[in-house]
Amino acid sequence: MSSVSTLKPALIVIDVQQSFTQMPFWSQGIHAPFEAALLRLEAGCRAAGVPVVHIFHVGQAGPFREDSGWVKPLLWLPADPDVRFDKHTHNAFTDTGLDLWLRRQGVGQLIICGIRTEQCCETTARVGADLGYTVDFVSEATLTFPMTHAGSGRTFSAEDITTRTELVLQDRFARILTVDACLAGLSSGL
Repeated sequence: MSSVSTLKPALIVIDVQQSFTQMPFWSQGIHAPFEAALLRLEAGCRAAGVPVVHIFHVGQAGPFREDSGWVKPLLWLPADPDVRFDKHTHNAFTDTGLDLWLRRQGVGQLIICGIRTEQCCETTARVGADLGYTVDFVSEATLTFPMTHAGSGRTFSAEDITTRTELVLQDRFARILTVDACLAGLSSGL
């Protein structure tokens, strides 16, 4: 597959869905900085005419099942994206039609944000880079949760996990940007 030649951007909002509110690791209030960052990013992208894509995870069990009633946007997420795709894997590309839609729109740059930083957001960034897209990973507009390593029993904070994701993506798969840097790049054409 040929690489994408244009740098027209699209905002990819991943798994910002009510399914997470039903998980034992979800805590009200933990998401306030993430929510503010994502809302600023999405508003800035919309104002700049950047297409907004919502991706939702549909799984086999629990609150991620399509018939659970929870596979819908978190209440604060702005409605009316340009397009919505449902995924069944960790990345937003496999069997969703996202790549075809982006190419038909002339998109060559992905702006990644959403829920879980190290899982679906990171995996989508890696696959997008492999498909030839320029990827901007806006960490402050991603959210993750503490995790405990099974072997050592060590608990890694959400900040630890985000730092690790930034480390492995930077200069390999993506540029790591703040919301302000991302929006400034849109206005300057970078």
